[in-house]
Amino acid sequence: MKRLFPIVLLLLLVHSTAAHDPSRKAADKQRGGVVRVEPDEHDEHDPVAANSPARWWKGNLHTHTLWSDGDDFPEMVAEWYRTQGYHFLGLSDHNILAQGQRWKARDSILKRGGPTVVEKYLARYGSSWVETRGSGDATEVRLKPLDEFRALVEERGKFLMIPSEEISDKVDGAPLHINATNILEAVQPLGGATVTEAITNNLRNLHDQAERSGREILAHLNHPNFGYAVTAEDLAHAVLERHFEVYNGHPGVHQLGDDHHPSVDRIWDICNTIRLVDLKAAPLFGMATDDSHSYHGKPEASHPGRGWVMVRSTHLTPEYIVRAIKAGDFYASSGVVLTEARYDAEHKSLELEIEPHGDAVFTTQFIGTLRGVDVVGRPIAAPPPEANSKEKKPTRRSHKYSDEIGKVLATATGPKARYVFTGQELYVRAVVTSSQAADDPSFEGQRKQAWTQPVGWEIPKTKAVTEPK
Repeated sequence: MKRLFPIVLLLLLVHSTAAHDPSRKAADKQRGGVVRVEPDEHDEHDPVAANSPARWWKGNLHTHTLWSDGDDFPEMVAEWYRTQGYHFLGLSDHNILAQGQRWKARDSILKRGGPTVVEKYLARYGSSWVETRGSGDATEVRLKPLDEFRALVEERGKFLMIPSEEISDKVDGAPLHINATNILEAVQPLGGATVTEAITNNLRNLHDQAERSGREILAHLNHPNFGYAVTAEDLAHAVLERHFEVYNGHPGVHQLGDDHHPSVDRIWDICNTIRLVDLKAAPLFGMATDDSHSYHGKPEASHPGRGWVMVRSTHLTPEYIVRAIKAGDFYASSGVVLTEARYDAEHKSLELEIEPHGDAVFTTQFIGTLRGVDVVGRPIAAPPPEANSKEKKPTRRSHKYSDEIGKVLATATGPKARYVFTGQELYVRAVVTSSQAADDPSFEGQRKQAWTQPVGWEIPKTKAVTEPK
């Protein structure tokens, strides 16, 4: 026994030393190439923490680059959004996905973006990244695909790129654009005999890709008043479409309508009322986007930073963001920030809390349609011929409807607002307007706003319309 005591003492000393040796500790955790992380070593500041609570994520899903008709390189556009506090971005160029090899003439790039666009690109990413070929007037610059440049801009739990496309279709000469978010491959427009049919055809095509690829894909109709191409009736009857742009930051999309066409806000209420009353279908949710094309300060152009969505989700991944938007757990904004937008289904109330901003005064309008409303639309007379002198053909027009559709049910002033349902509402949505002007207005007199989604609606148990005949 006396001979064994020194051996036992030596073994205890070796074990104690190994237990406090960081290199040995790390090695002990290595098992079959997998490192075990103990729960007590989890970083509480990790952006991908276990059991993360839902939070708001800011993003823009309608953006253009040199891959189509934008005036800057995709990395430069993504970098702008990343450094401006956005969490996710979809670069949605026309009828193309940023994939494969693509070269663009340097002169064409300069003509579109200005004399310093390539110089800025080189200054930010350097000659080791920027690729050119040819010389003189024949010089070309390579446009990098998303899979190649995303590693330069994405940050875990902080900034995410989502592959997107703007499906740009036409129906009888009228522009019909649908954004597709989180797609695997480019989608070509399918057209149709009518606007409603064309919307439905393109949505079915996206649905097929989602089924084949197992991806969560989001479709939303863009700028219905662009070219006055989509009427309220067209959009109402395209019941497969659940999302559209209630605000688009391009100055040429007729956000406010005119004497012969309703505003986009008005279109939203007409659509939702027709769907709930006549079609027994779910209402539309409203998005806000930039539709940005111009990144070099051109006046009266489509600039970044005008419109976005705030999405409530536990995780910043394409799937979680798309699912939350599909569920209506988001709001649209052109400058107003909501810290809370909560619908209490049990007590039938909608509550908002608005983040203060300097001396801004906030006015919240609760807008909706009551049951029993007249949903018969009446044609709007065509404008005089001289008003259409620049048009190749008269523009399409929505019908005129009762002022009881989408009327203001209540108004509140201040950083908090609450609406209690009476039981007579088909739906209610809220619009918050700030006393402050928009930072970069897309139309005259624009104020900062936020739009919540319609709530309190129910689809009657009678058979609902799922798609047009």
